[in-house]
Amino acid sequence: MKRVAVLGGGPAGAYAAEKLATAGLDVVLLDEKLAWEKPCGGGLTYKAYSQYPFLIDNDTPKRIVTQTYLSTASTGAAKLALTKPLIIYSRMELNQMLLRRAEAAGAQLEKTRVLEIGRKGHGWSVKTRAGKMDVDYCVVATGARNTLREVGTQWASGDTMIALGYFVPSEQAHIDLEFFAGFEGYIWVFPRNGHLSAGICGKGESAQSLRARLELYMAKKGLSLAGATFYGHVLPSLQKPAWKTNRVSGDKWIAVGDAAGLVDPITGEGLYYAVRSADIATGLILAGQTVDYRARLRSDFTDDLELASRLAKRLFRESFLCGSVPERMIQFMRRSPAFCEILQDLFAGTQNYLDLKARLKRSLRGTFQEVAFHLFS
Repeated sequence: MKRVAVLGGGPAGAYAAEKLATAGLDVVLLDEKLAWEKPCGGGLTYKAYSQYPFLIDNDTPKRIVTQTYLSTASTGAAKLALTKPLIIYSRMELNQMLLRRAEAAGAQLEKTRVLEIGRKGHGWSVKTRAGKMDVDYCVVATGARNTLREVGTQWASGDTMIALGYFVPSEQAHIDLEFFAGFEGYIWVFPRNGHLSAGICGKGESAQSLRARLELYMAKKGLSLAGATFYGHVLPSLQKPAWKTNRVSGDKWIAVGDAAGLVDPITGEGLYYAVRSADIATGLILAGQTVDYRARLRSDFTDDLELASRLAKRLFRESFLCGSVPERMIQFMRRSPAFCEILQDLFAGTQNYLDLKARLKRSLRGTFQEVAFHLFS
């Protein structure tokens, strides 16, 4: 293999480019923006930065957050003190840091849009606004809005969620999360350096409806829209059948991050899976074993995300004991230290969904156990 094109410069593409260039391959990373803002919170879990310490051990501005408030209209807010903090970046600054690492490793960065790709011999011809190039292999890191029909996951109806939000010129030290009965999603307020990220992500409602929900919430919280910048984005949120059929690799190409649909269907968190999938993919490329990619993803985390896709609707949409599941969870937070410990580990990323039912059964009693059986039955 002589030359690899990484199509996309987000966290997955940047880390893939860094890994391949470090191994001595000729790598060109192509992206029309190279670094950009997104409405998503930009939070990195303990699981992410403990496994990849460069995500915390750097000079890029960041916020270390140890307090989260979960709320619904009926329960009010309950505080969760995080023993393993969330690290929150501006998405642009995080992207820029990862791209600098890729360039320092020897990857060539080109700020241009990929228009199309086509097979040429045993490799690919990549057409950009700047011209054409021939490469031996493509790493597809184009995100959820992949316009390349030949490669990457193809979304069916219901396989995406909308994320939109505002960058608000204000400050706070904690995270706010608000849930709504019957709504598959949530509102967040994340503290960043110099501003707040206030946003909403969800399924089953139009962008207009989501924006109205968010602006009503912001008004109640006293978060002014004056001077706030609006952003919108699409996130993968695969339904259960798609985890077995989504296209993650093929002849001389492999998809990472959002382009492979690798996002938690419950939380919308994708940064860990972007970096982790890039790590797995590049290791297989270097070993010449890319046929094993789907199996490696399944053994590492996509079995867990497939279960999450089934749990999401029950968690957000169904009622339990005359209330929504989030309402009951917040009430249990106030009564059960064991339940709070489980939530701590979910926020940290160290508690997966596959083992969650067994842990709930071991740790909780009575009504608390009923929550587990309701969700997993």
